[in-house]
Amino acid sequence: MSNAPKILAFAGSARKDSWNKKLVAIAAEGAAMAGAEVTHIDLRDYPTPLYDGDDESEYGMPANVLTLRQLMLEHQGLLLASPEYNGSISPLLKNVIDWASRPAPGSNGPSPFSGKVATLMSASPGGFGGLRGLVHVRAILGNLGVIVLPEQLAIGSAHEAFAADGSMVSDKQRAAVAELGAGQARLLAKLLGVTLSTGCTERRHDPSRLK
Repeated sequence: MSNAPKILAFAGSARKDSWNKKLVAIAAEGAAMAGAEVTHIDLRDYPTPLYDGDDESEYGMPANVLTLRQLMLEHQGLLLASPEYNGSISPLLKNVIDWASRPAPGSNGPSPFSGKVATLMSASPGGFGGLRGLVHVRAILGNLGVIVLPEQLAIGSAHEAFAADGSMVSDKQRAAVAELGAGQARLLAKLLGVTLSTGCTERRHDPSRLK
């Protein structure tokens, strides 16, 4: 059984052609090539209702939230690309965080956020690259006990930064994004006291297998 650090990678966007999905995929590849076990998910595959305390009391926690919660518990690191909506966090990402931070029914276990190590990034057509939204994401995750690393990237003019196949036009930018993921893998390995074995160990989680 591998003792490599486990990283969960996703973007806070549901849009099929999301720049942030393309961005986090490159960072996830960098983490995997550095030796981490990376699980890459698409939040579009886990639709959840808008959080409502009355609905939670009456119907309990949605199955997709329980799945996301379990995935977070199974991984030590989070690679997160967050789009910027009106200078802040996307509603999809905020809703997922709000649901996943709720205690699971009948469980006194740890929070899925506590003690996790997160690396943030963003891509936006604007000049700041989504940087303003990352400030809010960092604050929210910090309040939940996540260790948010200072290293982050914000890619501006995203409509010009990516090719049609999802790759980045600039080799320099691509290398920087991949290094962001690789850096997280190396740090987690140090924290866990393990040695990384380089090579791609990335997988995509398929929620249909649980149905």
